[in-house]
Amino acid sequence: MSAFAGLDLLATAVVALDDAFVVRYANPAAENLFATGAKSLIGHAFLPLFAEHVELERALEEARVTHWDYSAQNVTYTRPGRDALTLSCVVARIDTAGLALIAELRPIDEQLRQAREERIVSGQQSNRELIRNLAHEIKNPLGGLRGSAQLLERELDRPELREYTQVIIKEADRLQGLMDRMLTPHRAPRVEALAIHEVLERVRSLVRAEFGLEIQRDYDPSIPDLIGDREQLIQAVLNIARNAVQAGARHLTFRTRSMRQVTIMKQRHRLALELQVIDDGPGVPDEIRERIFNPLVSGREGGTGLGLSLAQTFVQYHQGVVEFESRPGRTIFRILLPLT
Repeated sequence: MSAFAGLDLLATAVVALDDAFVVRYANPAAENLFATGAKSLIGHAFLPLFAEHVELERALEEARVTHWDYSAQNVTYTRPGRDALTLSCVVARIDTAGLALIAELRPIDEQLRQAREERIVSGQQSNRELIRNLAHEIKNPLGGLRGSAQLLERELDRPELREYTQVIIKEADRLQGLMDRMLTPHRAPRVEALAIHEVLERVRSLVRAEFGLEIQRDYDPSIPDLIGDREQLIQAVLNIARNAVQAGARHLTFRTRSMRQVTIMKQRHRLALELQVIDDGPGVPDEIRERIFNPLVSGREGGTGLGLSLAQTFVQYHQGVVEFESRPGRTIFRILLPLT
């Protein structure tokens, strides 16, 4: 229908219904949501798709008669052979010949995910600026502290006293490295075409060398090359894997899949990469779940809290996002990246 041509570009599922609540139009996002083609939807009744068809019919009839919009939460789409999908449904009256209502459908989980992404992005932008300013303020006094310790060491005759100056120098160097790592993400990415599985194999070799741990692989060989900064992506995945091992994980798995029609950071992408880092560790503590990607937030004693923050920053440079779901014994960090 030419009247609805603009709806074909929407990331949200939209269907148009006639007076009998029969589907007369479905956009591509609706085809993706219902996992079927438009031909299988058009001409078929809308209500039988949902478990709450009696209640939904009453609401649709009210919207059709009164011209009021109707918003329904927790409408359940019953999918044959698959788990039921919980949707929010917003219906509005339209004045188009042969049509009565237009319905917008969104998965509840998808809405929650997008809201979580927005919080992550907003928090990361503020945190990056704060940390950058803090790092600059700390670097200058550190240089003076280290230089003074070196001068003092030259004046000391007793070796046992030099041990104390060495502690000062080494700790100053450690803090200097920490500040450098805080400032590193602010360089522009060096983009090139790269294969994500080459990135993962590099990370596997680094984890094996550092921890003696073999990472299992579950790769989708059909994933095309992506455009990105090889070193930043290696560091992002390495930080996530290293964080899992240091938290107590004994088994890790890298899993890759291609996804179609995915919304990342409010942008709709026809094709995207889903990279999962799965571990069997103790899980993310409840008290830091909402702050896990903030700098200096760590779930283990002695941690700097920079690993996951840098991972999120590097992935966001690639128009992607890092998400996670966690329970004791199974944690999944999921990297979503658009593919061109």
